Amino acid sequence: MRKRVVLAKPFSLEDEKDSEHTPPNLIQRILSLFKNVRPGSDLTNFQLPPQMNLPRSQLQCYGEMVYSFSGHDLLGECSRRDQPIERLKSMVTWYISTLRPLIFGMAPYNPVIGETHHVSNRHINVLVEQISHHPPVSALHATHEKENIDVMLCQYFTPKFRGTYVEVEVKGKRVVKLLNQKETYEMNQPKLLMTFLPATGAHWVGKIMIKCPETGLEAELQLLADSFFSRFTGNNKRSIKGKIFESSSRKQLYEIFGNWDRTVTAKNLKTGELEVIYKASENTAKLKTPIVKNLQEVSESESAMVWSEVSEGIMRNDWEKARQGKRDLEEKQRESLRQRKSFGQSWIPKHFSVTRAGKDWDCVPLQPTVPRAPIIVPL
Repeated sequence: MRKRVVLAKPFSLEDEKDSEHTPPNLIQRILSLFKNVRPGSDLTNFQLPPQMNLPRSQLQCYGEMVYSFSGHDLLGECSRRDQPIERLKSMVTWYISTLRPLIFGMAPYNPVIGETHHVSNRHINVLVEQISHHPPVSALHATHEKENIDVMLCQYFTPKFRGTYVEVEVKGKRVVKLLNQKETYEMNQPKLLMTFLPATGAHWVGKIMIKCPETGLEAELQLLADSFFSRFTGNNKRSIKGKIFESSSRKQLYEIFGNWDRTVTAKNLKTGELEVIYKASENTAKLKTPIVKNLQEVSESESAMVWSEVSEGIMRNDWEKARQGKRDLEEKQRESLRQRKSFGQSWIPKHFSVTRAGKDWDCVPLQPTVPRAPIIVPL
């Protein structure tokens, strides 16, 4: 019997208000999971109980960065701008919009190999595939039909336990191509910190670089780690600062500052003019749950179908159903791996060509554009 497609609402700024205070029993539960884990240990294959899972796969979270927004089409705006400096500034705005608040102590499912996620929102079509399980590597391809934009992401991460926090280093890079402008923008990704002491919290931190070789312009953004005092009080400021400059001369053109979950401003250093380039309340405050437009076209590998039993259990607080769903899925994956090994076969992704050099991964989509999806974000 075909499984149900269980779709959960993307986590938004409105939902965050309900998760500002961490219950003491949740902190104790989390710390108990790490009681036998040494500081510095790699947590890549660490499994959480269903009570600490969000009812969605990590693939869905990656896809939501691109297709889930409630305001303007910020990705399309990158190509609509006339001047190179304006396009880079728009690219900075779009990147900031992909940063989303996180819930401390809650995490999405670790995707299984071969799992996919395919969703469309107006002119944007997004396809994500889990191309490796050990180590976990995800590939994303998105295309903007109207503005002829191509987004490619090949992402893998290494979470490590540091005693009072977990540090997640996100490797791989994003590449956005404005094909009408013949411009390529390369960008890296920040780290994630899950802190236990002196206060609980989930924070994006680190340096982000956005470069365009064709225009000779760059942006450098810094997601600031909270001070000791703010961590102690639990006040997460989510500050961002940075600059836009010429690559060759290092001449600074704009100063960027603000809070990525609220408002970000750009200051023109030549004229002194201030411009609000991003308002989170207009873009990520009221996110909509995707819907199934054509059930018959939904792939059996779709995340919402693969994890349907587990998600249904979590959303109904039926933890035994969620645990059994997880066990069944894990056993199915182990059996599939045993069969491949017995025939001397390796996993071949369906939608991407993959190359690996040491610990570095690179992915190229097999198709030039992403087709319209049977799952859509309602207008």
